[in-house]
Amino acid sequence: MTTGFTENVLVPVADHEDARTTAQVLEPYEFDRITVLHVVEKGGGVPDKTPVEQSEGVAAEAFEAFRETFPDAETETTYRRDVVEGIIEVADGLDASAIVFRPRGGARILQWLSGDRSLRLITEADRPVISVSGDG
Repeated sequence: MTTGFTENVLVPVADHEDARTTAQVLEPYEFDRITVLHVVEKGGGVPDKTPVEQSEGVAAEAFEAFRETFPDAETETTYRRDVVEGIIEVADGLDASAIVFRPRGGARILQWLSGDRSLRLITEADRPVISVSGDG
């Protein structure tokens, strides 16, 4: 059985502003199932960039912002040193039909999935990776 790209998508987001903008960009498209992912970057033997409680709060705010546009969106949080590996691992666990992301720019927190990470995600994922653009 062949599945469509939009059957079960995984959408990584960085924070509430990124989640809101990404959801607005995705609004014209139809998805059968959409899961929003926040990756909490772990320090890997060094102190974490932010306390876990603060990172979980950022994730909760991001999920709430995304659900303003997609109220039925499911959510996932993963804790990884390598953000790209975390995204790919969650996509595999959910059997996502595609990973959909919006290239980020600007402030450092919004660059978590830009540059080398975007290239790695596109080249390392074992499923379609869809980049959507727009100002929201």
